[in-house]
Amino acid sequence: MMPNERRAEKKNRPFALRASHRYHENELIMSRYEQILSQIRSDERYQNNLDWGEPRSGHPEGSVRCHIDELEINLGRLKSRLSEDDVAKLRILVHTHDTFKAESKRGVPISHPRSHSSLAKEFLAQFTDESDLLDIVQLHDEPYALWRKFLASGRHEDRLLELIDAIADWNLFLAFLIIDGCTKGKTREPLIWFFDQVQDRVDSHVTIHWLI
Repeated sequence: MMPNERRAEKKNRPFALRASHRYHENELIMSRYEQILSQIRSDERYQNNLDWGEPRSGHPEGSVRCHIDELEINLGRLKSRLSEDDVAKLRILVHTHDTFKAESKRGVPISHPRSHSSLAKEFLAQFTDESDLLDIVQLHDEPYALWRKFLASGRHEDRLLELIDAIADWNLFLAFLIIDGCTKGKTREPLIWFFDQVQDRVDSHVTIHWLI
């Protein structure tokens, strides 16, 4: 190697190393979430619950498996607007949020230990301790419950404030609400109402214009 070539190599090496470090750092992040999802999908409890569910109001697709498939399509539609990190997290939420309806107690509050949300959180906690993911799994149906409460009595503000305090990552939460709420069997009205309630109260670049 000629002296000029050695100098050029030395000059370019720090940038190359930095670029390589950034690439591998991002690869490690993705691998961690992909590993979590792989472990979830391999779990016997997850697999046993996938075919639960018949076509019904709000879920004409029927089974949990078909619901996941529909949400994967919605995630794909939003993918260009999201970071790779958030896409990986959202896939975990897609595959866990409703997967324990088969084992849940019907008609109990969201916070009840036997609600499908609580069971999903308990299951997900076996694979990660990330509070953003765990809180969203627990509270993913809370906006719909708030909308129902608003229609019934108009008294929803205290519960809304509790939700605002409970969620830290509003980009992730709102993106998931769109993915889960923009399906064939669901009206967009609860989502439109909820976005109107939080638009000036939370920090998020996800807006009502993202609705599918």
